[in-house]
Amino acid sequence: MIPRLADANPVQSRYLKFIETLKQQGFAGDLNPDYANRVVLATDNSIYQLLPQGVLYPRSTDDLVLITRLADQPEFDDIVLSPRGGGTGTNGQSLTDGLIVDLSKYMNQILEINADERWVRVQTGVVKDQLNAALKPFGLFFAPELSTSNRATIGGMINTDASGQGSCLYGKTRDHVLALETVLLDGQRWRSAPIDQAELEQIQQRDDRIGELHRLADTIQRDNAALIEQRFPKLNRCLTGYDLAHLRTREGQFDLNSVLCGSEGTLGFITEARLNVLPIPQCAALINLKYDSFNDALRDAQDLMKAQPTSIETIDSKVLNLAMGDIVWDTVRDYFPATEGRTIQGINLVEYTADDPAQLEANVKQLTDQLDAEAGQAGKSFGYTVVYGQTEINKIWAMRKKAVGLLGNAKGSARPIPFVEDTAVPPENLADFILEFRALLDGLGLEYGMFGHVDAGVLHVRPAIDMKDKVQEALIREVTDQVVELTTKYKGLLWGEHGKGVRSEYAPELFGPELYRCLQQLKAAFDPRNQLNPGKICTPLDSGAELYRVDGVPTRGQQDRQIPVAVREQYDSAMNCNGNGACYNYDPNDAMCPSWKGTRQRIHSPKGRASLVREWLRLLSNHGSNALTEKRKLQLALPLRDLPAKIHNSWKKRRGEYDYSHEVYDAMQGCLACKSCVSQCPIKVNVPEFRSEFLALYHGRYLRPAKDYMVGTLEYLIPWLAKWPTPYNWAMTNPTMAKLMRNYLGMVDSPSICTHSLKQGLEARDIPWASADTLRHLSESRRANSVILVQDAFTSYFETQLVLDCAELLKRLGFEVFIAPFSPNGKPLHVHGFLNQFERTARASAERLQKLAEFGVPLIGIDPSMTLSYRQEYAKALPDMALPQVQLIQEWLAGKTEQLKPIASAGKRFQLMAHCTERTNAPSSVAQWQQIFKALGLELSHQNLGCCGMAGTYGHEADNLETSQAIYSQSWGPVVEQYSPADANDEPEITLVATGYSCRSQVKRMDQQQIAHPMQALLQAMR
Repeated sequence: MIPRLADANPVQSRYLKFIETLKQQGFAGDLNPDYANRVVLATDNSIYQLLPQGVLYPRSTDDLVLITRLADQPEFDDIVLSPRGGGTGTNGQSLTDGLIVDLSKYMNQILEINADERWVRVQTGVVKDQLNAALKPFGLFFAPELSTSNRATIGGMINTDASGQGSCLYGKTRDHVLALETVLLDGQRWRSAPIDQAELEQIQQRDDRIGELHRLADTIQRDNAALIEQRFPKLNRCLTGYDLAHLRTREGQFDLNSVLCGSEGTLGFITEARLNVLPIPQCAALINLKYDSFNDALRDAQDLMKAQPTSIETIDSKVLNLAMGDIVWDTVRDYFPATEGRTIQGINLVEYTADDPAQLEANVKQLTDQLDAEAGQAGKSFGYTVVYGQTEINKIWAMRKKAVGLLGNAKGSARPIPFVEDTAVPPENLADFILEFRALLDGLGLEYGMFGHVDAGVLHVRPAIDMKDKVQEALIREVTDQVVELTTKYKGLLWGEHGKGVRSEYAPELFGPELYRCLQQLKAAFDPRNQLNPGKICTPLDSGAELYRVDGVPTRGQQDRQIPVAVREQYDSAMNCNGNGACYNYDPNDAMCPSWKGTRQRIHSPKGRASLVREWLRLLSNHGSNALTEKRKLQLALPLRDLPAKIHNSWKKRRGEYDYSHEVYDAMQGCLACKSCVSQCPIKVNVPEFRSEFLALYHGRYLRPAKDYMVGTLEYLIPWLAKWPTPYNWAMTNPTMAKLMRNYLGMVDSPSICTHSLKQGLEARDIPWASADTLRHLSESRRANSVILVQDAFTSYFETQLVLDCAELLKRLGFEVFIAPFSPNGKPLHVHGFLNQFERTARASAERLQKLAEFGVPLIGIDPSMTLSYRQEYAKALPDMALPQVQLIQEWLAGKTEQLKPIASAGKRFQLMAHCTERTNAPSSVAQWQQIFKALGLELSHQNLGCCGMAGTYGHEADNLETSQAIYSQSWGPVVEQYSPADANDEPEITLVATGYSCRSQVKRMDQQQIAHPMQALLQAMR
């Protein structure tokens, strides 16, 4: 909802007028003063929460010129603007109570790649991994490596002068910046690059802001050279922002970019960058060392550095144990084998890169010889493994990258949080520094996790604090002050990597009064009225403005403590989102959050939806109610009793009456319920779970759309419709009926029911139904070789042949197959928030299946999404029941590979397109399919893919059609096109197979192609 000017307070009125003026002047991007967008952008990956007045998404540099020129007018000279990229800052760098200007949605194009001269020109909304994917075909990469590289923008990296793994070799972001284009506050566009003295003098003659900036910066550097040399630390991770120490390059050129890099948007909007790129090393190796204590790992790093590796990263036992409980551990467990009698308390990851394999092996041998000679010595590693090849190494780095989020998934209300997490000291001081750091935290009784870059003297330390507790919240000041003293003692910095942000209050002391005054002069020249991200780094000279203080900015904890404890516990999945932004992953072939990728709207991401639900819970509490109370009322309500109130409320909604719940509803309706967030998010934010809870309560107040009832009752109606499929199928394909379905039911492209009977097909194949009478008469030997196929509505009635083919294949493989009588699963009910009905359906289904399971014959399901609900949604809804174990078909069959023999069609090649829910929530499933195919003498490859865009009935809902198509075109569409033969009669070199009903349905709908299930492909190969 966009607030009306007449209803706004004076501050809101000014911002609304500014936004309206932008619109009138031709702003081409998005203008979002609605509450939902403001709430979602009120947080980053820090502990803070600042509600902006609106969010602007410029479409081009011209839009930014409009914004800055308007803000420079006397009428709007107090409008505050803050640039934002990926929103992954850990210190509130991009948070503001003014306007957020987000460059990531539209200004994300790679403009030029010059492979010969090794540079690239990009808009600053480009994501780092997006850039490296484009550079890879040229054998090049952009070097600064971040744990957030799949969502961090180039603009964000420049504005925080980001660095990470390998910085001792590759340096920081600014070391790779060749030129920047910046829009200044008066709308001027300026391209800054290193210039010689003659060009500098020419620019200084200009009678405008550009000339003033160059004159001032040059004067400050010359007049304070000795003081700058004395005050600026000599560290690999030296100062971020306003870096006067590097204003002159080694060649003596003047480089204004040393001031702009790390300036956190306080000086201007950086819109384009020309960047230096490097050749990708041809080969790599990673040595993984295990230690008895984290202190041993830190101290040993000094000796390891003598072997001159590319980088050394370290992880403590807390982070390692969290990784072991995450999906990521399945990919790396073999590289950290257990050692009897020893517990891993710390690890070091030592990487070598080279262009010559022989040189790489020599480097690795030098280190491993050293390790072997030290074996058994106190303080040294007690074991190591060596990994070659970038593919395998990247699996370990992915685990290390996930450490940021994994710490946020620690158990309990006190979670490790960032606020002193990027201290930097000389590497030789690191072990002693961390020893005192740990003593400080131990003395306060705080738990913590540690990981980081020991080669650079940077360790990420995150104390566990419950920010909802006022007493614990006060520790932010106490800990930060003491850590500042500690870094000073060890000749280091509080902020070595993640920028200053809210911690800027310590800047005056670091720089000293004389140099800090110089910084204030620079700020005043760029931003005289303190409009650009105020409160960060420094204030304009003589402005009277103040810097933010670490305990003077609103925090998330202060908002969350307004929600009752019981409600927070019920909605812990949303409450615990820490804003790490893993759901903003740019990669279309990653399963994480297809609705974000399809819309590029932050409200349609797990982080966005979690933020909206947190605020919804807070507002409910502040209005004298709470979600648990409302849920109990709903459970006790008599049928139709509340219908008049729902009709009245829905009428008011149509009349435009505002309710924040409507904005939350719109965001929830965009969710595909694919559950990728459940496993891919390090915090395990479970959007489908709290989405269902929200929808149940929302529709306790407002009428449901007709489509919800159609989808929710599908499993009950379809057995009856299937008895006479012709009328239904005619209605689904008739143009007039299709139009009515779209306009009045909101459904499109509904599939046809199969016209051949499952019952008759099973009888023809002599495959019996599973019943107590049948199963109890099985001998032990028959029971050991039997299996029960559990039906689901989609495969049984829309893909009947698939059920028959699965049964036939299993029979041909020598198994005795039974078919469980159809029973509604209830998943469509859960997806749409019919929770009471879902619980009843799930209980009935679980009871029926449990009776079959008692005979000891395994139960297996065909469709991954429906099958996984027995272990996920059922477990949540039925905590009091013993649930039947229903395995995915490949989970069971992979355990029977000794009974599988190569088949006649050996040598055929297949490529698996796995259902996103299956791939992310049953991570071994792909390997299990490959194991089955290999046992049968067939080759099955796998390509990482995102979501197909269907997700049950999501793609059939008219409101979702455009997004569904967009999601399909990003990932699945190109692969289907790539592997489709030019002539339909040609035999494909590689045959695509897909495990999900919705995925096969989407391919048929979008590309008019029929992709087989893996079991059908195996059966065809066997014939």
